[in-house]
Amino acid sequence: MLGHTARFRHRLPGVARESDINDASMPKLSDEVKYLKGVGPARAEVLAKRGIISVEDLIGYLPFRYEDRSHFSQIADVVPGNVYTLRVEVLEGQAIRYSRSSRSVYMLIVQDESLRRLHCRFFHGGFMEGRYKKGQQLVLHGKVDFDPNRPARLEMINPQVETLGPGDSTEVGRIVPIYEAMGAISSRMLRRIVHQALGALPPDFPDRIPADILKRHGYPNRREALMYVHFPPQEENIEKLNSFRSPAHMRLIFEELFFYELSLAMRKRNMQQTAGIAFRVREPAIREAVKRILPFKPTGAQKRVLAEIAADLEKPAPMNRLLEGDVGSGKTIVALEAATIAIENGYQVSLMAPTEILAVQHFLSGRRIFQKAGYRVELLVSGLKAAPKREVLANIRSGKAQLVVGTHAVIEEGVVFKRLGLVIVDEQHRFGVLQRKQLIDKGRMPDVLVMTATPIPRTLALTLFGDLDTSVIDEMPPGRTPIETRMVTDSGLPGVWDTVRREVENGRQTYVVYPVIEESKIELKAAITEYERLSKEVFPKLKVGLLHGRMKSDEKESVMEKFRAGDIQILVSTTVIEVGVDVPNATVMVIEHAERFGLAQLHQLRGRIGRGSEKSLCILVAPKNLVGEGRERLETMVRTCNGFEIAEVDLKLRGPGEFFGTRQHGVMGFSVANPLRDKEFLELARRDAFELVEDKVNPGALEKLLSKLDVTWRRRYQLAHVG
Repeated sequence: MLGHTARFRHRLPGVARESDINDASMPKLSDEVKYLKGVGPARAEVLAKRGIISVEDLIGYLPFRYEDRSHFSQIADVVPGNVYTLRVEVLEGQAIRYSRSSRSVYMLIVQDESLRRLHCRFFHGGFMEGRYKKGQQLVLHGKVDFDPNRPARLEMINPQVETLGPGDSTEVGRIVPIYEAMGAISSRMLRRIVHQALGALPPDFPDRIPADILKRHGYPNRREALMYVHFPPQEENIEKLNSFRSPAHMRLIFEELFFYELSLAMRKRNMQQTAGIAFRVREPAIREAVKRILPFKPTGAQKRVLAEIAADLEKPAPMNRLLEGDVGSGKTIVALEAATIAIENGYQVSLMAPTEILAVQHFLSGRRIFQKAGYRVELLVSGLKAAPKREVLANIRSGKAQLVVGTHAVIEEGVVFKRLGLVIVDEQHRFGVLQRKQLIDKGRMPDVLVMTATPIPRTLALTLFGDLDTSVIDEMPPGRTPIETRMVTDSGLPGVWDTVRREVENGRQTYVVYPVIEESKIELKAAITEYERLSKEVFPKLKVGLLHGRMKSDEKESVMEKFRAGDIQILVSTTVIEVGVDVPNATVMVIEHAERFGLAQLHQLRGRIGRGSEKSLCILVAPKNLVGEGRERLETMVRTCNGFEIAEVDLKLRGPGEFFGTRQHGVMGFSVANPLRDKEFLELARRDAFELVEDKVNPGALEKLLSKLDVTWRRRYQLAHVG
């Protein structure tokens, strides 16, 4: 990348030379954006909703694409339906008013050097009357098409117009930045106020990235990069700009990722320097206790992961570890082994799950597995009745409860642990960072184990959980049979129901999943309606049950208990079974309107079957003419059961901001960087950031860097604290 810097010595169109920039009339970076010409209080309020308060904030709002308007076409060469930039001369203009209405259309007739004419139509353009004079030179940019009222005549509808005169243009005759509009503030308006704001960039504009890092990668300084990315020179390659691969973009991408990774590195260092609990791990009695709870021989991957967790538990600094494993890989038993170590050391363990069904599943598993050891396991969920809840809270407070399994109810104010030593959070992406912190604050620097069954590609794991050490269970327990997945249309449902009957006759059980509980305006089958139809018309002789999210806790648990016991043969359900339901005898899953589900959700649902040694079948029911992303999702499900492969496709289709189905982290709020597209920059930024934090040769480098950052910058990247 070396050698880019020399390319940046270009002058911003229409902005004063550097010697004039510090003129008193120029805006300052710290000025509120409302004082810029053309903004004012009302537009400033719209900008504020996007976090743009100051002039510097505005400069940080970058174009999302670029249009090359540097080459003029001839009217004689235009093809209807395409977009053109034309240099023309005004012939005449007139506002035409509608009868019985105050609205009007402004018609402008122009010609170019080819002497071919073009009509331009501006809706609601009465205010333009008298604006353009005969012989005036203009540049137009817009789509050319046939006039619907006069099919032989070409016209432009509401083109962008730039009057040619002294000075450069920000709109046409050059590569033009396109900004995402904000309400009444158009891209064109943003372009003009950003152009004005760039005048606030002084020649000595501070660069926050250390000079040696900039030099190492050959990046331009921040001032040059910002000038360049907003108004690139005409010779820049448009494809590079639109793929965010101009030198200016690469520098700004690196900057965002560098400071984000710096915050993760600092957080990790601070945790490592904090006094935690050094658990006894190697004593024979503790090793025997761990072996005693195992219901089966662990896989090699489970042994390796437990060794990594045990090594963390042994250290005097708090553990912060992410445990990844595909659906059914055996994460829970590893977590319970870690819990055993903590309990044998005299500490309590809390396991927090996102749904009551998953919490109950973990509670039942924990109680069954810990029964031999004599550990007391308690369940704490919001649906618990008053008297049992008081008893559970008392047991937690006294320390009698050694493993506490629950939903977000475990972080409520009245929950007080006597000696919390280990926090386990399942399906972390469904909780906010603050909720995890609330649970951690119930103890004195407890160790933390975060689990997820949503395989996270390495790039995203580095971004979301970069301050955590990662362990991956990449091996399935022996005896598991791969799940076969098929895609059928509605016309194939009679055959699907025949398959379900055969499986039930052979002693197996089935899930039938719907996307909604009750019928709505959307043309979707609903769980309640289909339960009634299936139980009465399709399977009148079979035992059909219903499960959905609006049922009370005890009702849901009763239904699940009947299904586990085999008293329900076919369970009609919504996505409440997505995580946490473990019934090895269930071998068939039918998902209707499968196109309505995300890839990760389909993979989680499918993971409810195939948990025994019998062959399992997942049937995805979707419309016949399904195309686009919906078809790609279902074809991916048919092609593979590999969770990491599915996660990569899901991430590609939905993007990082939607991957987890929640935006509550606030982690994906990058303005220019995209962790998927910019993998190589993420790796570079991470290496440089962690090296800086761990620099023992020049220990003052980090403090020197932080001293240059203002409050806004520190807050943005959570750099307000240094250990």
